[in-house]
Amino acid sequence: MTPQDFYLALENAGIILSQKQKEQFETYFKLLVEWNQKINLTTITEKNEVYLKHFYDSIAPILQGYLKNEKISILDIGAGAGFPSLPMKIIFPQLDITIIDSLNKRIQFLNLLADTLDLKGVHFYHGRAEDFGQNPDFRAKFDIVTARAVARMQVLSELTIPFLKIDGQLIALKASAADQELEDAKNALTFLFAKVIENQHYHLPNGDDRYLTIVEKKKETPKKYPRKAGIPNKKPL
Repeated sequence: MTPQDFYLALENAGIILSQKQKEQFETYFKLLVEWNQKINLTTITEKNEVYLKHFYDSIAPILQGYLKNEKISILDIGAGAGFPSLPMKIIFPQLDITIIDSLNKRIQFLNLLADTLDLKGVHFYHGRAEDFGQNPDFRAKFDIVTARAVARMQVLSELTIPFLKIDGQLIALKASAADQELEDAKNALTFLFAKVIENQHYHLPNGDDRYLTIVEKKKETPKKYPRKAGIPNKKPL
C-alpha cells in the first residue's frame, strides 16, 4: 500500500487528510525506520508495508466505525512503537491517548515522536500494566483500552479491563482467529464482569485476515485484579 493508496482508502471512508496529517505519517515512517536501527521496534520497515501493516491496520476501529473524532480517553497497552493508538491520534486529533509500555527505550522513542509530530494530548508511561492497573490514578479512568497483537484474550482481559470505566470498551486487534480465544476467556470475562459485544472478521487490502474484538465492562472490576506482574500470563483466569 503506497501512501497514495492509504490516503485514497481513507477518502473512500469519508476521511480527508490535511497536508499536515500526511506529513505526520511520513515523518512517523522515517523516525520508525531510523530508531529501529537502535532498538527493536518492528520487523516491518519497507515503506508500503509500514503504511499497510502498521498505519492502515492500526486505524481499523476508525474505518469500522467504532471510533469518532471525539475527546475520549484511550489507553493503549503494549503499544510498542505507538500502534494502534498514534495513527488513530493523527487522524482524529481530539482523542486523548495514554500509552503504557514496559520498555523505557520505547517510551523515549514515543516522546521524541510526539514532539516531532506536534501531537498534543498524549501521555507515555514506563511500567507494567499489572502495576498501573492497581494505581487509582489509572484504574477505571479510561473510555477505551486498545491492544494490538499483545496477548491472548484470556490474559489480555485481566491486563486491560481494570483500566476501563463502567461501560467502557476494550478494542483488541488481532491477526489470528479470535473465536477460540474468546471461548478460552469465558471464565476470565465472567470474573471481570465484562461481555463480548463484537467479534468481527475482515481483510486488509492485500487479503490478510484480521479480527477486531470489542469487550464491554459491565461492573466495577474486583480489587484483586489485575494480579501481580507476571501472574496473569503464568496462571490465566
